[in-house]
Amino acid sequence: MKWSDFSKLIKLRLTFLVTFSASISFLIGSKVNGTIEWGSWVKLIIGGFLVTSAANTFNEIIEKDLDKLMRRTCDRPIPAGHMTTGQGLVIGMVMAIFGTYLLGSLNPTAGFLSVFSILLYAFLYTPLKRKSAVAVFVGAIPGALPPLIGYVAAHPKIDEIALILFGIQFVWQFPHFWAIAWVLDDDYKLAGFRLLPSGKRDMVSATFAFASTLILLPVSLLPTYYGYGGYYVGGVSLILSLIFMYQGFMLMIKRDIKSAKSLMYGSFLYLPVVQLMFLFDFLGK
Repeated sequence: MKWSDFSKLIKLRLTFLVTFSASISFLIGSKVNGTIEWGSWVKLIIGGFLVTSAANTFNEIIEKDLDKLMRRTCDRPIPAGHMTTGQGLVIGMVMAIFGTYLLGSLNPTAGFLSVFSILLYAFLYTPLKRKSAVAVFVGAIPGALPPLIGYVAAHPKIDEIALILFGIQFVWQFPHFWAIAWVLDDDYKLAGFRLLPSGKRDMVSATFAFASTLILLPVSLLPTYYGYGGYYVGGVSLILSLIFMYQGFMLMIKRDIKSAKSLMYGSFLYLPVVQLMFLFDFLGK
């Protein structure tokens, strides 16, 4: 199997972003715990990478026939015929078992949440994408679990900090998802996916996207409000949230693909910067 096929199978860029958020949260949890165990951090990264890769692999197995219909996914290894469904299933199962074992060895809660994340993403969110825009709300749950998993892997307690990390990533996913859905709506419709709130590029969908950026503003300030972060993370979160809100507002006003792309690229920048600032601010306290 070629590396290019494997990277498409596991959705490498998405997997990297997910693993990154879990690793940042692990360091925050380690600070609460009083010490950073770097060996455990490496184990978390490997386990998180494998679990996320497994969930993405199962997703592609289930959607193999639909992937053939879309321009952006038709070259994935299974629909392109570079890999059989059975081969993908074996690879996915090995990654799921080994990844869950690694995370569970750090903390049983982390292992349980990993299994829950795979099941929710692959077997509920995936089929729901063709039935209702509610799929975005369902998908936001497993999408927000990585920082929670990373945190409890270091500090085995779901406390306020854990919930804040979960909440920021949960709310962030709505403008992120809807911006991508707006840009790729023509392609998604070829497979029958319904991810925009109204099912099409209109004022309703744009308003939902803009409203989600409004909600993200106070949520992003929770670390500072509760005293877990200082003015640095608060200031950066405020500035980025205002820019994000502006991008969402422009999508609502213009309702074009260019504005949706701006919001989408803004989402790629927003989350890692806010998480890193939370980490640096928290470590400095």
